[in-house]
Amino acid sequence: MARVPLAALSTMLNRTSNRPRPLPALEPAARPRPWLRALGLTAVVLAGAWLGLLIVGNVRAPVGPMDTTMALRPSLSGGTKINVSPLGALTLDSHAAPVRLDVNVDQLDPLRAQALVDHPERISGLQDEVARDVEHGTLDLAVRSCVAVVSGATALGLAVYRRPRRALAAGGLALALLAASGASAYATWNPKSVLEPRFSGLLSSAPSVVGNARSIVTEFDVYQKELARLVTNVTKLYDVTSTLPAYRPDPSTIRVLHVSDIHLNPASWKIIGSLVEQYQVDVIVDSGDTMDHGTAAENGFLDPIRDLGVPYVWVRGNHDSRTTQRYLERMKNVHVLDDGRAETVAGLRFAGMGDPQFTPDRTAVPGGDAAEQLAGARLASALRDQRTAGTPVDVAVAHEPVAARETDGLVPLVLCGHLHHEGTELLPYGTRLRREGSTGGSGLRAVEREYPAPIQASILYFDRDNRRLQAWDAIQLGGLGLTRAEVSRHLADENRPGGRGASDSPSPTAETTSP
Repeated sequence: MARVPLAALSTMLNRTSNRPRPLPALEPAARPRPWLRALGLTAVVLAGAWLGLLIVGNVRAPVGPMDTTMALRPSLSGGTKINVSPLGALTLDSHAAPVRLDVNVDQLDPLRAQALVDHPERISGLQDEVARDVEHGTLDLAVRSCVAVVSGATALGLAVYRRPRRALAAGGLALALLAASGASAYATWNPKSVLEPRFSGLLSSAPSVVGNARSIVTEFDVYQKELARLVTNVTKLYDVTSTLPAYRPDPSTIRVLHVSDIHLNPASWKIIGSLVEQYQVDVIVDSGDTMDHGTAAENGFLDPIRDLGVPYVWVRGNHDSRTTQRYLERMKNVHVLDDGRAETVAGLRFAGMGDPQFTPDRTAVPGGDAAEQLAGARLASALRDQRTAGTPVDVAVAHEPVAARETDGLVPLVLCGHLHHEGTELLPYGTRLRREGSTGGSGLRAVEREYPAPIQASILYFDRDNRRLQAWDAIQLGGLGLTRAEVSRHLADENRPGGRGASDSPSPTAETTSP
């Protein structure tokens, strides 16, 4: 075997080590699927446009004597929705597009309404004025909506992709989407939709009040006169309520809002919230029947109580179950009174008794007045114990008047509800019984009559030093069939010139009525 010299072997090894080695084959990187990228961009565009509309897409615009807020909102069916809180909503099939026009009627401007009252001849031109106002409002809304969707989509695109080009693409697509929606709305615009509206809430009785479209057209002069009359009366309401006597909010007065028998009417929470704000209420007292069937499925209806911003004193009514009561007991601002339990809330000491009957349960034998009298006797016993302990109760609360009357002579004031109409009486031994009407307008039962039942609530004024009732304002809102708003001031008998008098005779009243 031939031997290889050492030097030659070294040279061969060096040549081998310096020879470049072949690189491993690289597999092509997987690219994102185009449809996934398109789907992601679409989601960013839609979410950004929606957020933009929600945050900065509203326009406040005067329409005739009313102040309104206009907005565009995403929708599968399009159309126009006019919200007239707290009466309900009016829905029109005005167009088919993925956006809906929302118009919220915020309030009646008393100055512009007064101008119509002083110059009734302007009523004939009110229709043209409203048309011009709506046109200007929608033009402003269109411009603001374009800015809102472009800004929202661009900002969200920049936050998600962190690339200016992608963000601008998202803004451009959002603008194109809004333009396409506007074109679709324009192409499908149906001006006759106003003749076939859909009503909800208390407005559901509007067709029977206003009449069908043909009668409005053929008797438009009569309709104009009624409109002028309604505007006149509402203006008078604003004028009179601004000059109601005394008892304006001041540190020496405790203001209590008494509500009752809401019966699952969601419009009640808006009314209650408005009263709390306008009268600077210190505490709300609910004398029961907040629910209708007392089921757990209804409990979510009670959630707005958390946001009212004031303590909420509550007793169980005959339509409220123990399930309802336990749900309310978990809310921080709610004080549930039962079995004569007493609590001091907002400077007043309350004691209450839940209704012993639960009438939605048809398996239970109703106890009738005997059961109510027994519950009232238990409440009266608790009031005696509080007095003996040196902590007398200022206000007792029950649901049924039969139970409330058992407290006569043991407390200055007892509050109740149940009968769906308000009233006040002085009991034989000096206790004042104040019965509230239905703050829910009798709930679903409101549509059983020709016109919706009135919505009633009261503001009670107490002296902060002696904790005695000084006066109360009885507030009543009627349905559209009896377009009526009334605020009447009542003085407690002991505060009247001459002492005890007729317990229900009111002082000045602010009222607007249209038969």
